Amino acid sequence: MATESGPAETEAGGILTIDLAAIVANWRALRARAAPAEGAAVVKADGYGCGIDEVTGALAAAGCCTFFVANLAEARRVRAIAADTTVYVLNGLLPGTAPAYAKESLRPVIGSRAELDEWNAYQVSTGWAGAAALHVDTGMNRLGFALDETADLAASLGAQPGIALVMSHFACAEEEHPLNSRQMARFRKIRALFPQIPGSIANSSGIFLGAEAHHDLVRPGVALYGANPTPGRPNPMRPVVRLDARIVQTRDVATGETVGYGATWTARRPSHIAIISAGYADGLMRAASATDAHAGAEAIVAGQRCPFAGRISMDLIALDVTDVPTSEIRRSDLVTLIGEGIGVDDLAKREGTIGYEVLTSLGRRYRRIYTS
Repeated sequence: MATESGPAETEAGGILTIDLAAIVANWRALRARAAPAEGAAVVKADGYGCGIDEVTGALAAAGCCTFFVANLAEARRVRAIAADTTVYVLNGLLPGTAPAYAKESLRPVIGSRAELDEWNAYQVSTGWAGAAALHVDTGMNRLGFALDETADLAASLGAQPGIALVMSHFACAEEEHPLNSRQMARFRKIRALFPQIPGSIANSSGIFLGAEAHHDLVRPGVALYGANPTPGRPNPMRPVVRLDARIVQTRDVATGETVGYGATWTARRPSHIAIISAGYADGLMRAASATDAHAGAEAIVAGQRCPFAGRISMDLIALDVTDVPTSEIRRSDLVTLIGEGIGVDDLAKREGTIGYEVLTSLGRRYRRIYTS
């Protein structure tokens, strides 16, 4: 069964198809790999661009009981879809927001003494006994309590009821990096200070570091959405996203003529060019443009890979379709930008970025089709 949203398909410049069954399959595979640890799901950034409501609904129906988001607005959306689940807010407790957590039965991930003091004060003043997580920094140097604070935290835990999780976050899990083993060793020591409280450190790539990284709960994010959590090795995840854009015009360009802004791409032969209705406003980054000096990204046109020609503009991209029979290229046909062998990570490489950014940049002008 498919559900759809956005502009009418006949009016949309592109169609974004999101396979919810593949997201569920990826979550189950990651959960099985980390068993007996619980498999949570990170659905921040609008479900990594795939739609927080749709993704949360599919995962909750599949049995996911714990979700992680970045902020309260996202947490409320998860709570509205998955009323009986546990929802953690990774960015912590902003001043004055404790009542919002209580109202929706949400859990802040607390990473500083100021946050913890405010949380405790709210609980004492109201009698509300909600739960929270403690975030300890083991090497990221971003959020979390410093390592030298953890002993005092553990000693005072009796005065801070409701701590349901102790967590940290890998900085380099997708690489063979010495910091991984240091973080795992540091987290083992932290866990020893909180023996009765579940622990979590593994993100998507962290799950592939082995049992030592799994603890009680793993928090996959980008791998759920089809990106490769093991760069340099075959992708163990099912693809989730397909992106097709519509041809709005074709034209012939003579040898020596240029295409696009800046005249950075020159036809080296009589060329047939197709213009498609997607651009950097739709998440196709300008860094994937093609010039005379270097190739850009590619699209699949009538089953053939065709290179970009010239700069990506806000709403349009030019493709060199010279090698595709003209009978197979028609106005309004769809060409594939993600799919048919071009994965999220493949496009990311052409754009000089990572799959996370490709996913979270997916535009809202597409017709979105959710399949399950």
